[in-house]
Amino acid sequence: MLRLPRFELLQPASVAEAACLLADRDGAMLVAGGTDVFPNMKRRQYTPTTLVSLQRVAGARAIHNGDHHDPAHPRPRASVAARAMAAPNTEETLDGLRIGAGATLTEVASHPLVRERYPALAIAAGLVSTPQLRNMGTVGGNLALDTRCNWYDQSLFWRTAEGYCMKTHPDVVCRVAPSSPRCLAVASADTAPALMALGARLVVENAQGKREVDVASIYREDGIDYLALEKGDIIVTVVLPDAAGWRSTYLKLRDRASFDFPIAGVAAAVRLADGVVTDARVAITAVSSRPLLVPDAGAALVGGRLEDDAIAAAADAVHKVARPMDNTSGTIAQRKKTIRVLAERALRELRQ
Repeated sequence: MLRLPRFELLQPASVAEAACLLADRDGAMLVAGGTDVFPNMKRRQYTPTTLVSLQRVAGARAIHNGDHHDPAHPRPRASVAARAMAAPNTEETLDGLRIGAGATLTEVASHPLVRERYPALAIAAGLVSTPQLRNMGTVGGNLALDTRCNWYDQSLFWRTAEGYCMKTHPDVVCRVAPSSPRCLAVASADTAPALMALGARLVVENAQGKREVDVASIYREDGIDYLALEKGDIIVTVVLPDAAGWRSTYLKLRDRASFDFPIAGVAAAVRLADGVVTDARVAITAVSSRPLLVPDAGAALVGGRLEDDAIAAAADAVHKVARPMDNTSGTIAQRKKTIRVLAERALRELRQ
């Protein structure tokens, strides 16, 4: 049985307090649902001295229409009578949607407004792992999911016997591509490409304050230093724009259809007016060290209808930027071919 290493658990009541704890303590790590952090700690991929838990942060799981309300700093609670008269969690006159980063994947996947307006996100969240883990795992945690590799995601015993890799021991060469100057571990978050395709932004908070950033900007093409967030940064809110006129979906390939990380994933979103594409975004995951937005794929669709030739051009653009390596399940050729097929299928689905 794999055991957790010793650590101190801190449970702040606010995001601001959590950010200060992260900034002030060396060796501190953030944990939300813990569905990825705790297994990695058991395998000694992480050995933090302190875990800063977000489980008790007030309002972190709120999902509501896109006003300027901050889920991490909730309004005063309305009376029972007032809540009974209001539509649950919504004010229908407002556009967009704001999702607290502490919302579980189950809550995101099953929320009626997410399912209605942002199906790519609902599908992606609903395809993560198993129901039990989706009940604990959070959308913020999924966005910050560690990169994966067959040489990294093993027990300490296995890694000691077989040999370490660059991700845990920087003085060791990459076991996938020994001549590579960087780690090639791959991004595996399902919600990231969906949110990119939907044009979402993130509210990030640290001890100095808050800022709003594009989803794509928090990732680096580096299997080790894969998040471009500062020490003490916490993803607080996912901000989704108005979905009027948009259609979206997400498709993934995985070894086991009931649960598993993607070995290729495509999210697509198009905005139509009288059948003509006025805007489009396509994003991919599991074929690089970060999820990627593919601008050329969107450009191939804008200005015309979702005809076969436009879809093929967009799929070719996706195929061109995909760079799978031999470090997860499936062969390089299989995953490279699959990413094009998934792009075609996703866009044909949106055409209907």
